[in-house]
Amino acid sequence: MNAADILKLYKNSENDALIAAADEVCRNVYGSKVYLRGLIEFSNICNIDCLYCGIRKSNKEVKRYRLSEDEIIDTVSSGTKYGFKTFVLQGGEDPYFTTPVLCGLVEKIKKINPEAAVTLSAGIRSCESYRLLKEAGCDRYLLRFETSDPELHKYLRNGVTLNERLKALDNLRKYDYEVGSGFMVGLPGETEETRIQNALLCRDYNFDMVGIGPFIPHPSTPLADALQMPLELAIRSVALVRLFLPEANIPATTAAGSLSSAGRERMLAAGANVLMPNITPVKYKKDYELYPGKICLDESGFECAGCLEGRVLSVNKFITYERGDSAGFLHGKSAVS
Repeated sequence: MNAADILKLYKNSENDALIAAADEVCRNVYGSKVYLRGLIEFSNICNIDCLYCGIRKSNKEVKRYRLSEDEIIDTVSSGTKYGFKTFVLQGGEDPYFTTPVLCGLVEKIKKINPEAAVTLSAGIRSCESYRLLKEAGCDRYLLRFETSDPELHKYLRNGVTLNERLKALDNLRKYDYEVGSGFMVGLPGETEETRIQNALLCRDYNFDMVGIGPFIPHPSTPLADALQMPLELAIRSVALVRLFLPEANIPATTAAGSLSSAGRERMLAAGANVLMPNITPVKYKKDYELYPGKICLDESGFECAGCLEGRVLSVNKFITYERGDSAGFLHGKSAVS
């Protein structure tokens, strides 16, 4: 379908038709596979003050932590023994994790498992930082834009502009990363047109990975009293992005599972093809509270991985521990070579 056909389906069809179309597109590219990533939340210290985020700088109720280098490496080692071939290191914009520190971590992870893909989610950095991290062995970088509405973005991010975010995403493309981004659905002030523009921005940037999750108001943020919007809006956004980007990797996000017990399964049925069990050491997991009600905080991510197999089977898919580069990224490299 061309863009006009996709938007017509999105605007005029019942949810079942939209979801079925997205599921068919996903299966045409990835079959029934669901890639597993090991998520490590390495720090909840953040210098940024986004209005929606539970670990924002101004939240004094957070118990702050920072994983030591040994804790991160031990977690990767355990994940490697379990079979993970992709690790996602995500943290607040913690000034301790300078480019040299992160480069050293990436190099050590690559020594443990040279074939593993390393994804970093560590905020906006300089072009030189992205270059050095790539040279150290970083494969993927995740930087969500959260909303395509420039004014809403500036308000929610306390002055940081959408253009700054998009410029950083442009810079990442220069260094052959698999580039990931994405957005929240149900933010106060967004409209149906905002959600459509979110998906179109993902299409225009041809992201290799797109994370989409429902906004869940956190009680210790300025948006504590915001209305919780239905998960259905996020499910529809997953389907829309899948139709626009058939070859992207799209995770069924934990936030969806936190809002609804079957939230991740519904995303998988609507075109998602990735799950990211949280393998952060259990004693820290409850303190990385971007939003309230996060699931699986009292068990290891390895236990979660076992539980997820049955959930995935319920939508006629199966878990694989493959590295799982995006089909679009692999096709791009093949075309260049």
